[in-house]
Amino acid sequence: MDMIEPNLAALALFAIAATVAGLGFYVLAGAFPLATRDDLRAHPAGVPLALVNAAAFLALVAFGLTYGVEHLRWTSVVIVSGLAFLFAPAAFHVWPQRWRDGAAGLAIMLGLTMAAVAALHAAGGGFAA
Repeated sequence: MDMIEPNLAALALFAIAATVAGLGFYVLAGAFPLATRDDLRAHPAGVPLALVNAAAFLALVAFGLTYGVEHLRWTSVVIVSGLAFLFAPAAFHVWPQRWRDGAAGLAIMLGLTMAAVAALHAAGGGFAA
């Protein structure tokens, strides 16, 4: 396995972050544009939750790519990112409907995204050393 990817712990962490980013993409794709989401605009925390989620998603993508480039071979980054994005719709459809399209789904996704960003940062990824 060392010939393919010598850093298996970093590969596993990157795979988790890529999976969360793939799920986050689909959750956020359903939340925007906000003008079409009357249920989110009616909820007091709906619009701020969507905006904070978008910012956290962008941070996860930036931290994840930085972590992948610093700790993995580029082939591993490409393959794991592609597989995570390929299988994200299947994982998204496993979620109950009420989690996918509303404030509950955004809250769950925000928690997952922040946990992934924190894990990447704790493992030595990100922009601040």
